[in-house]
Amino acid sequence: MTPSRTAAQPRTAARLRAALAVTTAALGLTALATAPSAAVPSAAAPAVPARTAVAAQPAFLSAAQLPPSLTSWTAGRIVQGLPEYGVLCAPGVLPAAGTRHREFRTELDTGGLQVTTVAPTEAEAVRLVGAVRTALAGCGKRLEQQEPGVEAVSRAHGTVAVEEGAYVYSLDTVDRQVGSTDIHLFSVGRDGRTVTYVRWGQLGDLPDAPLTAFRDTTRTAVAKLW
Repeated sequence: MTPSRTAAQPRTAARLRAALAVTTAALGLTALATAPSAAVPSAAAPAVPARTAVAAQPAFLSAAQLPPSLTSWTAGRIVQGLPEYGVLCAPGVLPAAGTRHREFRTELDTGGLQVTTVAPTEAEAVRLVGAVRTALAGCGKRLEQQEPGVEAVSRAHGTVAVEEGAYVYSLDTVDRQVGSTDIHLFSVGRDGRTVTYVRWGQLGDLPDAPLTAFRDTTRTAVAKLW
């Protein structure tokens, strides 16, 4: 899929996100209520400092663990809930509850995303991985139906041996209206009841994509969850 590529033209990726995004009204953020003032303890009964248990959270990729780029990666902060524009090629699959995400950027037209969900049970995590895989595999056909003028091909690129396993896919698109091409790589993997989705994307075609390096990124993403 090789029409001319012009970085100055509107990015197809923005249109893809708009076409496939879902509304994320609730991001799982709960306001903390202000506790009432406690009575001053007497000298005979010294106050015992309150201890707040902080649950362990799965770790995220760092900027240095993304595939190499011509300019360095910048990692955003880890944010509760789903991304504002949803999860490309898997809209509505991962829940906002139990989910956090981190975005990655470069100075060029390359970006990335990691979304991690801790499911209530391992059986639910298995179901989520299967649902994401189905969504990624069928993304190209869905996109062509939703976006006239866009040609899209989804491909599966096998598994990555790490923890309970990970799976790699790609989405190669051509937007005939603006004459641009985009390539995205995706992966989904699981460690116990924790599921992580990773996306990499830039202007270009599949031969331009760092597939081997992305597989390494996927392996790292799943291995470092816990």
